[in-house]
Amino acid sequence: MFALVDANSFYCSAEQVFRPDWRGKPIVVLSNNDGCVVAANRQATALGIPKFKPYFQVQALCQRHGVIVLSSNYELYADLSARMMSVIGRFAPEQHIYSIDESFLAFRHCAAVVSDWKQYGHVIRQAVWKECRLPVGVGMGQTLTLAKAANHAAKHMAGYDGVCVLECEEERVRVLSQMAASEVWGIGRRVARRLAGMGIRSALELAQQPPGVIKAHFNVVIERTVRELNGQSCISWETARADKQQIFSTRSVGERITDSTGLAQALSKHAGIASRKARSQGSLCRVMVCFAASSPYDRYPVSKRVVHRFSYPTADVHHLTSTVSQMVPALFQQQVQYYKIGVGLLDLISDQHEQFDLMNPAPNNLSLMKVYDDINTRYGNDTLFLAAQGIEQKWQMRRAFLTPQYSTCWRDVPVIRA
Repeated sequence: MFALVDANSFYCSAEQVFRPDWRGKPIVVLSNNDGCVVAANRQATALGIPKFKPYFQVQALCQRHGVIVLSSNYELYADLSARMMSVIGRFAPEQHIYSIDESFLAFRHCAAVVSDWKQYGHVIRQAVWKECRLPVGVGMGQTLTLAKAANHAAKHMAGYDGVCVLECEEERVRVLSQMAASEVWGIGRRVARRLAGMGIRSALELAQQPPGVIKAHFNVVIERTVRELNGQSCISWETARADKQQIFSTRSVGERITDSTGLAQALSKHAGIASRKARSQGSLCRVMVCFAASSPYDRYPVSKRVVHRFSYPTADVHHLTSTVSQMVPALFQQQVQYYKIGVGLLDLISDQHEQFDLMNPAPNNLSLMKVYDDINTRYGNDTLFLAAQGIEQKWQMRRAFLTPQYSTCWRDVPVIRA
């Protein structure tokens, strides 16, 4: 048996942990620079506020209905996520953290210990609520895909009260018949459109297809999904969370960049972020791309990109940052107000396959990078950073509706007066 434990509207729920007076009220959380709605709780959705809409398009609607509008508080979300995952991990011998708000559990050889899976799911929910004050949904099934489908049912279908267990054929058919094929884990929009063209619109219709036929029309990944929907376990932790083939760090800036120094600092910042992501999954890059653009709504929009191929693959922040500095002159143009910038690492390989060369003039300093990452992991991002990123970063993202970092910043720790 597998379980997927997923927080409900995680960003919104995290904001309510230290503000119980906000519970039951409509809340939306905005993206970087307060640009788009990236999270909306059930109350906000009921008012007709869609996700991924630019905030300026729904601002009047939010004000009219008294919706609480917040900037993304990433520091708070990361800390509460770690606490939630720690609680969830106590309930199974194996845990796989899939995302900031999702965690898989594997209950191999636990049938003799757990007699009632549904009741056990409620125990998990109650523990997370009691210790973290975060509402979660629990889905259980014989495969990872069925656990994902059960979690969808627990959160969106009536009669489950936050816990759904697909352990019998009748329940599996009932849930899959009410799910669209596009809602199945691993089925993207393009695949869903092709399935619709074949007359396959529900998850149950997809599960009833011969795996060989699906493989012939699509690929082995979709074939495995079909087998998983029928209770045949084909997907493991490793295949569920494969390393990224490309890594990007990109963001719109809070204040337009108009000078080459500011552009170099901003790109160096993103080079540092991207390099840390690469090191965290054990990857080295052969190619780096840097880009800078003004707003597409400007009268004369400008967009530039430069590509650099490394002689030796690297994820060393020093190498990437020094290369970025050399690429800035090709990106900068006078009288252009840069709004969106970013760095991408392409053509990634595993650091286990690195070919060392005595002729390499600047080999990767693995020991230094380990210390660099360990300090920033322990004491917070940018505890250590390269001076190329600048000290006074005026271009940093705008967060006008930011709430306090209650659990990660001393000045924001809640004060209780008894």
